[in-house]
Amino acid sequence: MSQLTIVDLAKKLGLSKSTVSRAFRDNEDINPATKARILAMAEEIGFSPNVYASSLKANKSLTIAIIIPEFGNKFFSQAIKGIEAVARSKGYHTLIYVTDHQVQNEASIVRSLANGRVDGVIISASGEGKDHSHLQLLAERGIPVMFFDRSYDDWQGGYVTGNDFDSAYLATKHLIDNACKRIAYLAINPNVSIGKVRKDGYEKALQEVGIPIRPALILDTVNDAEQNMLDIAALIEKEKPDAIFASVERLAISSIRVAKQLAIRIPEDLKIICFSCLDIADLIDPALSVVKQPAYEMGELVTKYLLDKMDDPDNSKIANSVYLDSQLIFQKSSLK
Repeated sequence: MSQLTIVDLAKKLGLSKSTVSRAFRDNEDINPATKARILAMAEEIGFSPNVYASSLKANKSLTIAIIIPEFGNKFFSQAIKGIEAVARSKGYHTLIYVTDHQVQNEASIVRSLANGRVDGVIISASGEGKDHSHLQLLAERGIPVMFFDRSYDDWQGGYVTGNDFDSAYLATKHLIDNACKRIAYLAINPNVSIGKVRKDGYEKALQEVGIPIRPALILDTVNDAEQNMLDIAALIEKEKPDAIFASVERLAISSIRVAKQLAIRIPEDLKIICFSCLDIADLIDPALSVVKQPAYEMGELVTKYLLDKMDDPDNSKIANSVYLDSQLIFQKSSLK
C-alpha cells in the first residue's frame, strides 16, 4: 500500500489541501470544528503529515535540543516531560543530550548543534568550568537558547528556575524550629548556580537566629554514591551534626544509608530534609521531608519562552529570570 498523502486526506474529507495543511500547522484561521474533523480522520486512517518536508521549505528542522547534566535524577525526567509536552503541541521534536556534569561535553554537544541541526536549545548547565564561549557560537548562528534550573553567572539570557534561596531558607528555618543547632549542608559541585543560591538561603536562616556558620558542617562532595557516602560518614563521625540539609536528593538518600550503617536514628539523633522531586518520599522509612521542585512546570515554561524567543528574538521579556515556587513538605525525617 502506498503511503497516504495530505491530498488523499483532503479528498476523503471533501476539503482543500490548504485547509488540511492549516489544521496540522495549528493555524488560528481555521474553524475549530473543521480542525477537529480533520485530525479525527487523520487518526482513523493512520495519516501522519511529513513535517520535515514542509520544514525544509522554511529552512527549519522543527527540532529542539535538550542538554542536561544527568539522567539519574527524577527532576530532569519530570522537566523533560514538560518540555516535550509543549514542544509536541507546537509540532516540534526533541533531541536529548547528557553532559555527565562535564563542561567540555556540553561544549562539544553545542558545537555539533551549531550547524543548524536544531531550531533552539534548552540547557541545564553542567556546572563547571569558566569558559562558556561555546554558547556564543549558538548566538552567532542565530540559534536561540534558554536555561532552566541551572545557569552560569555570566549568562545574560533567559533563565527559568525555582525559588531556591527562599526554599533553602525556609527548609533550614524548619530544622531550627525543630531544635536543631548543628545543621550540615551537603552539596555536589558548589559552582553550580543552584548550589550557591541554596547555600545562601541556608546561611541566612542560621545568621538570623545567631547560629554561627561552621565551614566544617558544609560538605562539598561528589556525584559518585560510594564516595559521597564515605564523605558523609566522615562528616557525621567528626562533626556530630543534629540535622542534614541536602541540596540534592541523592545526598539525602546517601545520608539515610550512612545513618543506618552507623546506627544513628532518624529523626531522633539526626534530622534530614532535601530538595527532591521524589513521588515516593512518604514511602521512605522514615518519610522524607522535601523541598519539592516544580520540575514539570519548569520544563513547560522554559519551552514556551524558547518558542517565543524563536518567533521574536528581540523580545526583552525573554531575557528575564523567572522563579517558580517550590512546595515544602515536612514529614517524619525532620520533625521532633
